[in-house]
Amino acid sequence: MNLDINSATQTAFFLAIAGFLLSLFLGIRSIQAGLKLMFFRKRQELISKGWRYITVAVFLAFASFFLRQYAEPVIYMFYKPSETPTLTPTITLTPTLTLTPTITLTPTITNTPSVSPTPFLPEDIIARFTGKMTPNPDAVFSKPLFATAIDKNKQPVKPASIFSNPVGQLYGTFSYDKMMVNSQWTVLWVRVADKVIICVDSRPWDGSTGGYGYSSCNPPADQWLPGDYEVQFYNGTVFEVRTRFSVKGLPPTLTATKPPTKTLVPTRTPSFTPTITLTFTPKPSLTPTTDKKQATP
Repeated sequence: MNLDINSATQTAFFLAIAGFLLSLFLGIRSIQAGLKLMFFRKRQELISKGWRYITVAVFLAFASFFLRQYAEPVIYMFYKPSETPTLTPTITLTPTLTLTPTITLTPTITNTPSVSPTPFLPEDIIARFTGKMTPNPDAVFSKPLFATAIDKNKQPVKPASIFSNPVGQLYGTFSYDKMMVNSQWTVLWVRVADKVIICVDSRPWDGSTGGYGYSSCNPPADQWLPGDYEVQFYNGTVFEVRTRFSVKGLPPTLTATKPPTKTLVPTRTPSFTPTITLTFTPKPSLTPTTDKKQATP
């Protein structure tokens, strides 16, 4: 029998209530019986016994109040509640095709139903595995729910299956059980039309053995082409579960921006203008002299 803390405190509360009512009833009945006796000693014994029952009833009343209001929070202070997933992942069986031979006189062309092959991990992703533990083959994942945001409890905010461009970052939340720490797990986000993997989430498991988790995808905006997308979960190299969602509307066009051009600033070369200084040297002036001959008498 599995009895959790909440069920135990509830059971103790109802037992305390039953003990309170029984003790109160026995106490009142004992006092009433003692009051009817004429012998003093017997009367005192029954009255004392009745008051003891009433004292026990008062104690049980306080105990039931404590169990109702404070017992469970106090117990959780010493024993942390373990995280248990509320969503129980189910393993769906893949139906097998049974061919019924029919004999027809007129040959007819029948379309062969297409069976989607089981997904597998590419070799280049397997080559990058870093997990040190062998994955637990009994581990299970639930089908993810998709949303553009999650809360602190790893639950999707307004989950949907169709998203309009620009999509931005998407989250795939899921529940899991029986996972092993340091075992490799992988999530692929695949565009169905051209089988292009737009996001890869592959790493050693670092969570608990059971609970809630998420995987996110935030590729360049032009990768969210309109169409269907598939998210595939792998435990090690073993495929576990897949789910699809759709994107509608054209993605935003990425415009290439030209790098700024450098403006060349001309440098000025100082020019030297020679200064010519003219110096005038005065020429000596020649004063002509006249030789006068003295006349002889």
